[in-house]
Amino acid sequence: MKVKSELNKYCPRCKKHTVHVISIGKAGKRRSLSQGERRMKKKTRGYGSFPKPIQKRFAKTTKKTVLKFKCRDCEHTIQTKGMRLKKVEVQRA
Repeated sequence: MKVKSELNKYCPRCKKHTVHVISIGKAGKRRSLSQGERRMKKKTRGYGSFPKPIQKRFAKTTKKTVLKFKCRDCEHTIQTKGMRLKKVEVQRA
């Protein structure tokens, strides 16, 4: 899917339609001290195998892509809900 790099969209902070710059959202760095990471580290420590079966065949053919809209005036960022797309391309205007 091809997306324009700029779009006129409603900004909730400015309370009017302004130009927004579009970028693709990326996953952040995982926190090593979060509860899930600590639990997984404890399970995989020492001898023995992995606690959960590792998936060999994947059911989904696409990953969810999040688009980030940044307001030109107030720098406020809005994220869309993730949508399943094979390929996303932001076109520079």
